[in-house]
Amino acid sequence: MSCDGDVVQLTRRLVRLPSDETSTAVGDLIESWLRAETDASVRRDAYGNIFAWRNKGGDTIGLVGHHDVVPPAPNQVETDEDGTRRFIVEQEGNRLYGRGTADMKGSLAAAMIAFRDAQISRSAVFVSFTGEEDGGLGAQAAIDDGFVPEVAIVCEGSTNYAGVDQTDVVIAHKGRRASTIVAHGSAAHASEPGSGVNAVYRGIDAIERLRSFDPPQTTVAGMELTGSVAVTKVTGGETWNVIPDRCVITVDERTVPGGKMPLDRLNEATGVTWAVDQDLPPMACGNTRFARIAHEAATTAQDGDTELVTKAAATDAGWLTQAGTDCLVIGASEPEEAHTPEESVSIIALRRCSTIYQSVLEAW
Repeated sequence: MSCDGDVVQLTRRLVRLPSDETSTAVGDLIESWLRAETDASVRRDAYGNIFAWRNKGGDTIGLVGHHDVVPPAPNQVETDEDGTRRFIVEQEGNRLYGRGTADMKGSLAAAMIAFRDAQISRSAVFVSFTGEEDGGLGAQAAIDDGFVPEVAIVCEGSTNYAGVDQTDVVIAHKGRRASTIVAHGSAAHASEPGSGVNAVYRGIDAIERLRSFDPPQTTVAGMELTGSVAVTKVTGGETWNVIPDRCVITVDERTVPGGKMPLDRLNEATGVTWAVDQDLPPMACGNTRFARIAHEAATTAQDGDTELVTKAAATDAGWLTQAGTDCLVIGASEPEEAHTPEESVSIIALRRCSTIYQSVLEAW
């Protein structure tokens, strides 16, 4: 079977199996495919992460993906009379539609085929993590167990970032720190506001202080990355005639390599506490040779330009970078495609990415 036919067929098979509630069935497919189609040493860990090694030993290059997805929209799933769920996969022209086509079972299929077909003598590993949509739980577990390849391509989206009909190479991306501010006060009847302490007012003061912080900035390969912070939810008070004694503020912060806002200083205010709920690391590739090889492979694989770019969203590349792996992000997903009711991926981009992955494996 041709590589082109393989990537479409394999993507369809992967997408068809739901992996929003559990990743077991699609993990079974990935594991069995790797055992049947490659001569790699394949194993599955206790967390459901799947590893396939070729020529294991020494410096290793990795192809990294994940096989969990976010829940589907109603139009993306069908249920049989016996309760069996299947995700709907449809092709229109040169695009495949369905939950997980873009994020990221399409690029996962492209990586599996590239890993199978690459002519290599050095150590290489394909890995598909679980729990990426839950903050990178699978990646963290693998790292805790000692998984730290020298370099890795994380197969998240990089297509159409700098232009149309091109797959670019992401050399850095932002992280995401989610946190909560709680302002405390004392309740009182609203007819006598001075007899209490209004937690909402303290919350407003905390927001104003948060907005006064300068965002961190850094430069990677001549490109500037700037952090940001946004209040995304505010809740406080129980009823219209009671001074609120508690105000909860949800904060979304985008961090950059080496830089975060000093939000811990919010704890200095009277009656205010700040705590981190999630901290997804940023990524910056420090291996110029790896970046050059990937850029050359991407340029060769397509007509027209391809560029080194940065990405706003966090990926598992952040966890790997934090552990010591130099990462790049290259994948078929385009901006605004992931997690949508009309999620889709370009078949042309899938074939292109498979070619890029194979070329990088062979050149490294």
